Amino acid sequence: MEKLKKIKKALVTGGAGGIGQAICCKLAENGYLVYVAYAHSQQQAEIIADEINGIALKLDVTQKADITSAVEVTGGVDLLVNNAGVSEIQLFQCIPDSKSREIIEVNLVGAMNCTRAFIDGMISRKSGCIINISSMWGQVGASCEVDYSASKAGLIGFTKALAKEVAPSGVRVNCISAGFILTKMNSSFSAEDLTLIREEIPMGKFGEPRHIADSVAFLASEQAEYITGQILAVNGGMVM
Repeated sequence: MEKLKKIKKALVTGGAGGIGQAICCKLAENGYLVYVAYAHSQQQAEIIADEINGIALKLDVTQKADITSAVEVTGGVDLLVNNAGVSEIQLFQCIPDSKSREIIEVNLVGAMNCTRAFIDGMISRKSGCIINISSMWGQVGASCEVDYSASKAGLIGFTKALAKEVAPSGVRVNCISAGFILTKMNSSFSAEDLTLIREEIPMGKFGEPRHIADSVAFLASEQAEYITGQILAVNGGMVM
């Protein structure tokens, strides 16, 4: 009798958002049992989970109890996608302390804490993949998004350092540096603003959530088995 193939498990934080949903759907297409992790959007996460035969999972990345529970519920995963993120467009000196802390706690510390919780199982199995979703602003910085840029730059540094540390254990860690992707997070821009931004993109068009999802699928695949510690820029040429 042919040996049953092991079902691969993936957990996507921020799974109910625009990019998160695209990632969850793509991974499900590729045979993963996907845990659609959410902090607030339970209904949306459950809808996505139903569509892909996945599992909606309450996981606020700023809450250690949620993270510990996620490890227990999943029993560990083969792929962790740290996608949860928040932003605020405002002059640096005008950002409230509470918002500044939230940006760093969600975008950087939350990703680190989730990884710290799941990585022991990966190291024990000598196998695993971690993909962090950063931003081009983490590479070059953005005016009026200083806290966001700092958090995403930290995520890039985290990726490179951890990749070196866990590579001997068979665990790969990579990062996607997303460009301007049409999502709810960018819905506050006016039509005029969008036109100006588009003109700065060499490819002349905005990114879509599927572009990030396709990149995640590649980095998680066997085709990328010799790739770790890398920052994959998906931005239409806006940052090179």
